[in-house]
Amino acid sequence: MTGVASGQQVPVLAVAGGTASGKSTLAEELVRHDPETVGLIHLDDFYVPAHDPVRGVRTRSASGADTLDWNHPGSIDEGAAVAAVDALTTGGLCRLVVVEGLFALTLPAVVARATWRVYVDTPDDIRLARKILRKIDVLGQDPGLSLRNYLLSGRERHAEYVAPSRARADLVLDGTASAEVMLSAVHMLMAGARAQPLAV
Repeated sequence: MTGVASGQQVPVLAVAGGTASGKSTLAEELVRHDPETVGLIHLDDFYVPAHDPVRGVRTRSASGADTLDWNHPGSIDEGAAVAAVDALTTGGLCRLVVVEGLFALTLPAVVARATWRVYVDTPDDIRLARKILRKIDVLGQDPGLSLRNYLLSGRERHAEYVAPSRARADLVLDGTASAEVMLSAVHMLMAGARAQPLAV
C-alpha cells in the first residue's frame, strides 16, 4: 500500500466485540501485514482518567472500591477518539484506519465514520477464560476478583452495550478461528463494495 494525499479521507474499519473476543489480535494482524500505511486506534486509549470527578460512569468494584466503569461506553472520551480518527483519515499517511474496541460499533460518531464494520463474536465462557488468564499472566491479579466483577456488572454491561452492536456489523467473525482465517475474511470484505452509511 502507499499513502494518500493529505486532506483526502481514507476508509475506516471498525472492529468491535466483547472483552477478550480477539478483536485486538485481528486489528494488530492488519497492521502487521501492512505497517507502513495502516493506522490503528485502540479505543482503550480514550477512557477518561480513572479519577476524573466529572466525566465517565462510576461503579462499585467487587473489591468495594469506587472505580471507573470500564464496561460502559459513557466512560470513553468519544470526542477525543473521533478527533484521533479524523486526524488519521486526513493526514495523508494511511490508506486504512482501523478502530478497535468494545464500543467501536456502539459509539455513534465512530460508527458514522466506519466504511466497514466488523464484530468478533466469541462465546462468553471462552472470553471469560481468556480474560482471567490475561489478568493472571500480565497483571498477576487474583482471578476471583475478575470473576466477581464479571458477575457483578461485566456480564450485564456486555449484554446491554456490546452484544447489540453485532447487528450493525457488515461482517461477523468467529472469534475462535485463527487470526489468518479472520484476516482473510476481512480482506474479502474490504475488496468488495463499501458499506452503505448506517443511521445510528
